[in-house]
Amino acid sequence: MSTPSEPGHDRSEPHLGAIVGERRRLTNIAYRLLGSLSDAEDAVQETYARWYAMSRQQQEAIESPGAWLTTVAGRICLDMLGSARVRREAYVGAWIPEPLPDRTEWFNGRAGGGRAAPDDPADRITLDESVNMAFLVVLESMTPAERVAFILHDVFRYPFAEVAEIVGRTPAACRQLASSARRRLRAARTPMGPAAEQAGLVRNFKEAWEAKNIKALVGLLDPDATMTADGGGLVGTVLRPVKGSERIAQYLIHIADKTPGLALLERMVNGRPGLVAQHTGTPVTVAAFDITGGRIRCIWAVRNPEKLRPWTDSGQN
Repeated sequence: MSTPSEPGHDRSEPHLGAIVGERRRLTNIAYRLLGSLSDAEDAVQETYARWYAMSRQQQEAIESPGAWLTTVAGRICLDMLGSARVRREAYVGAWIPEPLPDRTEWFNGRAGGGRAAPDDPADRITLDESVNMAFLVVLESMTPAERVAFILHDVFRYPFAEVAEIVGRTPAACRQLASSARRRLRAARTPMGPAAEQAGLVRNFKEAWEAKNIKALVGLLDPDATMTADGGGLVGTVLRPVKGSERIAQYLIHIADKTPGLALLERMVNGRPGLVAQHTGTPVTVAAFDITGGRIRCIWAVRNPEKLRPWTDSGQN
């Protein structure tokens, strides 16, 4: 389909500037709701398709195009969340949200310079606390309605009256959904140290892995640490989380022995210090970390190549 920024749309259309300007905000909402960049872009595309399927008269009758787009996008995401639960029951291994690169580190195939193309969905995502991997993983434990109510109200500050129109419940019910979501977050989240401290720990982890130093790796990991990998059945990886610092360290050394020439790069992943593993110049794993009390508590290793497209297209080296 053609999008509002493509040829074929009359620039005299009502509200065109406002409609085009909503794409970044809608993509930000959809990614947080779905945890998938490709699904978020599909939701936004479908939202615009519905707008342009209306007659000029119908469009002119809409008082606030931005509010209309948000309502439609929210409902589309709500439906997609419901169907995603069914799809993930058949997913091979663990499902991890899609990792995002920092826009300052990749530029649409031109590492280190230039500008990302305006149609790159990843470049529209504002990286903040609501997209760090630990946050997104907790969102996955919520019901679709809880997730939509919480993200729209607590993250994007939509009043519950507007959220209710999207979720199809009363404002009071939406307030309860958001409250339940907050309790889930409080139960799961732990304090994180300064970014510089996190970056230093990730660097030490990288160097210990490269040196195949099991003792050093164990010392950097929380004794009850967990490593979860997502290959989607497309590449080989563990299907269940690896638990315990010693088991994780042993597994990492096994990977290093099994894949000679693996290059580890320090990169920002969803706004936090992370690692990208490259083999023959191609990113094969993107790892995000949850660091608490000076140790690594969780590692999320995304290996599914379909989730690494923003990284493989970036030409990082």
